[in-house]
Amino acid sequence: MADTSRRNGDRAVNAASMTGKTLTGKTLTGKTLTGMTALSIGKDLKLTSAEELEATLRHIGATRYHSLHPFHKLLHGGKLNKGQVQAWALNRYYYQSTIPIKDAVVISRFRDRATRLEWRHRIEDHDGDVGSEGGIERWLKLTEGLGLDTAYVESTEGILPATRFAVEAYVHYCREKSPLEAIASSLTELFAPNLHEERISGMLEHYDFVNSDIMSYFKRRLAQAPRDAGFALDYVKAHATTPEQRAQVCNALIFKTNVLWVQLDALQHAYVEGNIPPGAFVPKAS
Repeated sequence: MADTSRRNGDRAVNAASMTGKTLTGKTLTGKTLTGMTALSIGKDLKLTSAEELEATLRHIGATRYHSLHPFHKLLHGGKLNKGQVQAWALNRYYYQSTIPIKDAVVISRFRDRATRLEWRHRIEDHDGDVGSEGGIERWLKLTEGLGLDTAYVESTEGILPATRFAVEAYVHYCREKSPLEAIASSLTELFAPNLHEERISGMLEHYDFVNSDIMSYFKRRLAQAPRDAGFALDYVKAHATTPEQRAQVCNALIFKTNVLWVQLDALQHAYVEGNIPPGAFVPKAS
């Protein structure tokens, strides 16, 4: 079974300290998040320290990360058929293959060489290097193992329009918002390891068409995501020094959770509820 503790590097995320819409404990005692919307933390919440910023970021993840989406519950619980799993992997490829483009945009925002050097490995993690496999190749191993034609997957011709719009909006966000917000938008990685563990164990347990080899992308991210999240969290805590900047950081994370959530909304609508848009991938009948 998957380890249900959330992690950021070797630091546990104590979601149990978050009750209702009030964050308890020493970091945000007495401050409520009742003003949060689908877009922002609201105008009334003033975060006055790096500790309050981190607590709010963790609350956003605990309440808005796409691990909570009904489609993921179906996917990890063995409730989807092979065609529906294919549709998920096909659409998710567009997101995965765009991440290094997004990261190149982030790098371009910084004059600081040290930040560029730190961020550069993210591109290598996904694109790979000469003689080394990257995340995109590992994702194609997944789609091929599920029976999808690689050329078709790479063409992205069959993905849902909502997938394309959401992913392109993410790249645009990193290009147009401040460098601080661009880095903050990556903070969903704080919550990714637990999701990857659930996915690995759930899919291997429930689907006879899934094997350990084609799940290599998620196994590798168990180590990569905490490292990346640790840097991004430390960066925003150090560089968001005013309540306004801390709000920008939190709102960037909210935006990113929306980017991830809406992609699953589209998959649910198309492949669970049966509303596949014209021209999109249509699974073969079982």
